[in-house]
Amino acid sequence: MSRQPSLTVRGTVRAPGDKSISHRALIFAAMAEGRTRVRDILESADVHATAGALRAMGVRIPALGPDIVVEGRGLAALHSPEGAFDCGNSGTTTRLLIGLLAGLPGREARFEGDASLSRRPMRRVATPLAAMGAEIAFEGAPGHDGLPLRVTGRALQATRYENTHASAQVKGALLLAGLASGADVVVQEPLRSRDHSERMLLARGVALAVSEQGVHLPPHQQLRAVDVDVPADPSSATFFLALAALAGDGELHLTDVCLNPTRTGALDVLRRMGATIEERDVRDSGGERLGTLVARPAALRGTRIGGAEVPRCIDELPMLACLAARADGETRIADAHELRVKESDRIKAVVANLQALGVDAVEHDDGLTVRGSRAPLQGHIVTHGDHRLAMAFGVLGALPGNHITIDDPGCVAVSYPTFWRDLARVIGPASDANTAATASSPTASSPLVIAIDGPAASGKSSTAQWVAERLDVRHVDSGAFYRAVTWLALATGVAPVDWTPALLLSLTSRIAWRLTTRSVLPLIDGLPQDEALRDTPVTRQVSLVARMPEVRRWVNGVVREAGAAVDVVVDGRDIGTAVFPQAALKVFLIADTWERARRRLIQRLSRRPTDPEIAEEVEALVARDAQDATQSAPARDAITIDTTSVTQEEQVERIVALAEATRERLRRERA
Repeated sequence: MSRQPSLTVRGTVRAPGDKSISHRALIFAAMAEGRTRVRDILESADVHATAGALRAMGVRIPALGPDIVVEGRGLAALHSPEGAFDCGNSGTTTRLLIGLLAGLPGREARFEGDASLSRRPMRRVATPLAAMGAEIAFEGAPGHDGLPLRVTGRALQATRYENTHASAQVKGALLLAGLASGADVVVQEPLRSRDHSERMLLARGVALAVSEQGVHLPPHQQLRAVDVDVPADPSSATFFLALAALAGDGELHLTDVCLNPTRTGALDVLRRMGATIEERDVRDSGGERLGTLVARPAALRGTRIGGAEVPRCIDELPMLACLAARADGETRIADAHELRVKESDRIKAVVANLQALGVDAVEHDDGLTVRGSRAPLQGHIVTHGDHRLAMAFGVLGALPGNHITIDDPGCVAVSYPTFWRDLARVIGPASDANTAATASSPTASSPLVIAIDGPAASGKSSTAQWVAERLDVRHVDSGAFYRAVTWLALATGVAPVDWTPALLLSLTSRIAWRLTTRSVLPLIDGLPQDEALRDTPVTRQVSLVARMPEVRRWVNGVVREAGAAVDVVVDGRDIGTAVFPQAALKVFLIADTWERARRRLIQRLSRRPTDPEIAEEVEALVARDAQDATQSAPARDAITIDTTSVTQEEQVERIVALAEATRERLRRERA
């Protein structure tokens, strides 16, 4: 079977820190007494949810970053949160912390999550914990065994639990309950699940007995503080291993990948399918095996995946199913019922999306069958907010000849916030430009970017929002990210005059983004804060933040990630020059200073301003224009629109007409 010969991959990728280890590193650090240094933690929405929940229990956890220190004060210092735990989309946060809280007498908390997490089953954790004496109350509709639920801590009794399926989260929850309550715990499984909890607890001085059949935690164990270097997530690395296998030329290096034997099932499957993957610099660190993986193009063939192999590659199965669409012959995935209760019903969703692309795929109760094909793939992917589906089909969409759109590319922030940037970086001919995260020119598969720039109060944001709605694309307000940094800086209590680039950049790990129906929405600690970002204190200080080149580079990088993921209308300073120099359409709005001042006051005062008021505002705008002069120059190929004497509706109509003409031109060029 022929591959896509024009695709070249080259470069080095350090996938984000392993998600399972990142969660546990924070939880175990919180339970121990003393300082725990954690390096290379995954800065994703899921891990932010765990950090936020632990902070609510009194643990001193700084903003997540590449090198942080957690101040643990022991189990006795953990208290009930004032509000509910917002677990977002994180099943790991939910299940592990249910176990911890269940074993802390006198503490209680309500667990909440988004719509996807609220549908995921929690009785598989609640039932064995209840047998130990825990009090867990489901607060949803009768018969609903998901969130919301309330946990009240109790002194728990010993348990010997035989699980009917392999689950590291259930096992981890029971171990945490036993540690918190001092109870004797035995967990047995039909197949061995991920053993990160066992490895990390052993490294912290906990006396565990571990075997292929399960684990035994003796009573009254204590943890000591141990520093953690989080290896790269093998599940995230698999997307790039698959990309390299599908390429026609080049090779990719994936560094510091966790090679824990309970996590390398995907490597075994990929090699069986014909993938060329070499292991280098293999070493042990903190109880975990890790190394560099070198992947090259290969002729792929179908295979069968099932039995004991499934728990070792459960999160990689969507990517393996997509890879099977480009392999010779038939691939059958069996014994994977667990896929039904992930972030989405991954069996149903993967099959439906493959079929939408024209792939011969069949759904089974326990898995799916995929038959490979040479045919180009074209269609729209519905992710159901599932990060692994977005990334798997994103890899297929990167192949020349395939035309695949994804409804919610921003959902990758759950486990791999920089996925689209890394994907764009490793594709293409070998060159210095290809090894840096830079804005690239439009290609057959790149999204449409419309850049709208202009001086202060020229109407950039409101116009861009309206244009995006008319074109049915997303709107990116770059200024919202400056406001998010400003809001966090104000919350530190440090006087604005003492703000430094280092301080502000240390806060950015708490900021992520997700796609809504109409916009790219900034999130702080996984939550939207739109109204707070518009408050007067933020408005007064945001220009101070936006003038710092280091912060501008960070915001520009975030905006590029959004523009690399989906068609967008982007507004802000230097959008058409520094951020998207190769945008398909650039518009620069100008207006008479008096008119800009009048419009700004109408928006601020909600009434018609007086001439003296306008005159005063003109002075402020002139001063602002002088400050922003280097960032307010139009790109040489921008189309300038003077909005002094036209209504906003008229200027929107002009930009929409220009955008539709641009779309048609690109369509002809790509045909």
